[in-house]
Amino acid sequence: MENYGKILLVEDDLSLAQWVSEYLTEQGFHVILCHRGDYVQRLVKQHDPALILLDIMLPGMDGISVCRELRSFYQQPIILLTAKGEEVDEVIGLEVGATDYIIKPVRPRALLARIKSALRAAQPNSDTPAEPESELNVGHLTIDVRSRNVSLGANNITLSNAEYSLLYFLAKNADKIVDRDAVFMATKGREYDGLDRSVDVLISALRKKFADDPQNPQKIKTIWGQGYLLVSAAW
Repeated sequence: MENYGKILLVEDDLSLAQWVSEYLTEQGFHVILCHRGDYVQRLVKQHDPALILLDIMLPGMDGISVCRELRSFYQQPIILLTAKGEEVDEVIGLEVGATDYIIKPVRPRALLARIKSALRAAQPNSDTPAEPESELNVGHLTIDVRSRNVSLGANNITLSNAEYSLLYFLAKNADKIVDRDAVFMATKGREYDGLDRSVDVLISALRKKFADDPQNPQKIKTIWGQGYLLVSAAW
C-alpha cells in the first residue's frame, strides 16, 4: 500500500476519531490520534505531520486557539472539523490560518478529497516555472512574493495563509473576472464542489482588512453569476 504520510487527527469524539483513523489508514496514511487541544503542539513538534485534522470543540484548548498557536511555527495544511456550520466559525478559523474546513457529519470520500487536494496544494509543482517577480504591485497594493508581506500604501496588512493565497491570485489577475472554479483550483488545488463557502468567507475577510465597503465594494467586487474582480484603479 502506498504511504501518503502522517496525519495528526485531533478529535475528542472517540468513536468518530476511531472510524476516521481506520478509514485514512486504509487509504495509505499514518494517523496519529490526539483527543485534547493542549497536547497538539507537543505532538506536532514530535511527529511533524504532513497535515492536521483539527476539531474546533476540544477539551484543554479549543481548535481555533490551537490553530493560531500552531501557525507561529507550522506551515503545513490544517483542516478544521466543525459541527456548527456557522459563518463565524468559518471566518475565525480561516483568519487564524486554517487551510480549509469541513462541516460534520464527515463524509469519508469528501474528507479524503479535501485532504489530498490540501496536500497537493502544499507541494511545490516542479512542472511550474519559478515565479519571476519578487514583488507584485496593483495601485498602492504591494505584495512581496518572497516574504509574503502585504502592504497598502504605508500600512502593513496581516493576512492568514488562505487570505494571502486568494489576494495574490486576484491581484495576479487584476481587472479580469475569475470564476469560482478557477479560484478553487489556484488556492486549494481542487474544483469547487458547489457547497463550499470558504472563498466567500475569505472575500469578506479581505474586504474588512482593506476597508472595502461590503455593501458597495470597490476593491474586490463580486460579479454575480460570473466570479470575482479585483479592480486595480480602486487600490
